[in-house]
Amino acid sequence: MTSADHDHGEHDHSELSETELRVRALESILTEKGYVDPAALDLLIETYETRVGPRNGARVVARAWTDPAYRARLLKDATPAIAELGYAGRQGEHIVAVENTPSLHNMVVCTLCSCYPWPVLGLPPVWYKSAPYRSKAVKDPRGVLRDFGFELPAATEIRVWDSTAEIRYLVLPLRPGGTEGWSEQRVAGLVTRDSMIGTGLPKAPHEVA
Repeated sequence: MTSADHDHGEHDHSELSETELRVRALESILTEKGYVDPAALDLLIETYETRVGPRNGARVVARAWTDPAYRARLLKDATPAIAELGYAGRQGEHIVAVENTPSLHNMVVCTLCSCYPWPVLGLPPVWYKSAPYRSKAVKDPRGVLRDFGFELPAATEIRVWDSTAEIRYLVLPLRPGGTEGWSEQRVAGLVTRDSMIGTGLPKAPHEVA
């Protein structure tokens, strides 16, 4: 865990919504009564945060990288394009895909709460819901990217998109060089959750070789 991860994760109960507070209370009661194993619950949450959900998004990105017609449909109207792959439902009623280019980098935040495209990214990470990220992403996006361990050229424009209950965003990252001829399944292995939020980049080919 990086220092950025630690900083983004630090928030107290005042930052939790009423629903989140109720969930915490219910979790505590169920744990005390022995109905829920905290370790098993943590593993379940971690799975949906980092594995199951983001894999869906990675498949969407990989399809866009390898199928120009699908990419065009995704950028024109992401919700039905994503539904083509079987990903739809609550928190994904209206998703907009925004494409990174060599001169433009997109980053997503929800300044009011933690709106997030669950069907393609799973549960939002703790740092995404934290006040420091929600504030800094708008005021100092380059600083946020440095917190996450990388820096873009000064000439690259950074565009920050504010998710709402009506619209959620999915970043279509730049396809890494050196992957020409790779299959859809293989390039999907390069896609990271953070690259689809804009706080990270896809893996380089040598990282999965």
